Amino acid sequence: MAHSIHPTAIVDEGANIGDATRIWHWVHVCSGAAIGERCSIGQNVYVGGRAVIGNGVKIQNNVSVYDDVIIEDDVFCGPSMVFTNVINPRAFIERKDEYRQTTIRKGAALGANCTIVCGVTVGTYALIGAGTVVVRDVPDFALMVGNPARQIGWVDVQGNRLDLPVSGEATAISSTDGAIYQLRGIVVTRI
Repeated sequence: MAHSIHPTAIVDEGANIGDATRIWHWVHVCSGAAIGERCSIGQNVYVGGRAVIGNGVKIQNNVSVYDDVIIEDDVFCGPSMVFTNVINPRAFIERKDEYRQTTIRKGAALGANCTIVCGVTVGTYALIGAGTVVVRDVPDFALMVGNPARQIGWVDVQGNRLDLPVSGEATAISSTDGAIYQLRGIVVTRI
């Protein structure tokens, strides 16, 4: 199955677009970018030439996925959320050799208007609340809010809150699928 590209979108030669991916109005995908299968790339999205986007990713309107951003499968990027690529930008100093890799792990959700500062990893199935500013790595299944981001709990694969403390030793059963989640210290695993 082929991908679909809106007539107003610009997809540079050398970009790799997977099957069944939809690219909407006024998108720019640079040469070298890799976008997987079954993705939805919303209106006014920019994808840099060294960006990697996995399968089943949904990127809502007004998001820039800069060079060295890696988005794994099934990630949700909410409207107008922000990735950065340099820690200390200056208009009069070129720092393209200082870009830091940012990785968003499988199934994570990044809420509307959140900011992901470059160089961090957002863990598998983590949920970043709307408007949150992430300045350090986020654990798998973590629920993060605020500026700067602070962890207020844990979520299951479906994004529903788990009845677990932020740290300690405990188990919880997902109310959506019955899966068991185990907390040991500050790490949650799905059993």
